[in-house]
Amino acid sequence: MARRPRRQSGSSNQRPRFWGRHPVSAALANPNRTIRRIWGTREALSALDLPQGLPIEYAEAADLARLVPGDAPHQGMVAEVDPLDDIWLEDVLEAGANDRRPLLILDQVTDPHNVGAVLRSAAAFDALAIVTQDRHAPPESGALARAASGALEIVPWVRVVNLARALDDIGAAGFWRIGLTGHTDRLLGEALGDARPALVLGAEGEGMRHNTETHCDELARLPISDKVESLNVSNAAAISLYAAAARG
Repeated sequence: MARRPRRQSGSSNQRPRFWGRHPVSAALANPNRTIRRIWGTREALSALDLPQGLPIEYAEAADLARLVPGDAPHQGMVAEVDPLDDIWLEDVLEAGANDRRPLLILDQVTDPHNVGAVLRSAAAFDALAIVTQDRHAPPESGALARAASGALEIVPWVRVVNLARALDDIGAAGFWRIGLTGHTDRLLGEALGDARPALVLGAEGEGMRHNTETHCDELARLPISDKVESLNVSNAAAISLYAAAARG
């Protein structure tokens, strides 16, 4: 897929730092990821396939802890990286023109742990991509990469300026846009049918914005018990993706 450079500062203090075996290993394996330097214990780094020319600094575990947020499970390795370049929505839609993989759209989900967990589920159920609004989504970070457990490097993440316009484009590409909400009697399994689904989820608590709902083809809910008001958005995403995959 064609990528366009992300608008970013060249300053090193603007670059995210990833920590832990899965995020760092996945970043090293991603040809689209630029890694600026890596710190680690000799034991931890000996297990990695480190490219020639990469600046490496060996350090004790206590020193690594100073490079990441408190109590972050760095597992003996920390990497400083450049954010991935942007991906065009039209390229994703073209790539998915001949398959039934679902799209996942997040409406103002800003918590990095939730977005990371959604990316992990998207990888597990082979989603085509996730789509977020650029201004109302978290940047790449160590916490997000840790929650994604490597999926940040393999699931296309499209950031758009206008989510409503993006939903129009997604619908025009042949996707059936299903907004997940608790305010309907229609169940997700009924709404899915044989369509190529674009699953739209809002932030926990607020849910989807009204304007986002109006750009969906229909609204549907998960069949959860009345004992629970709602699910965390990452849990709802995982269940929705499983429902789409289980249709066969």
